[in-house]
Amino acid sequence: MSDTTLTRMDIANAIVREVGLSRQDSAGFVDTILDKMADALVAGESVKLSSFGAFHVRDKNERIGRNPKTGQEVPISARRVVVFKASQVLKDRVNAKNEAS
Repeated sequence: MSDTTLTRMDIANAIVREVGLSRQDSAGFVDTILDKMADALVAGESVKLSSFGAFHVRDKNERIGRNPKTGQEVPISARRVVVFKASQVLKDRVNAKNEAS
């Protein structure tokens, strides 16, 4: 596994190199896209990116969990979580990269 992480700034810098927008415009562009995605997820909508994957919001019911250290039962409150399902195209790319290594 790699020690590097792709950040917002890395994406903005890639836009500067590939498209030629200014750094400020590129950073704003990335922030706008991520804000729109977050707003859709907060509203309970799915976000689908062709050839990449889909983000969905899933409701989880309240349940009883167990503290692994003490064994004590603890209630876990109901919550909403974001789940990501990779597209087959992305899975194939990741696997092709692993096979080439």
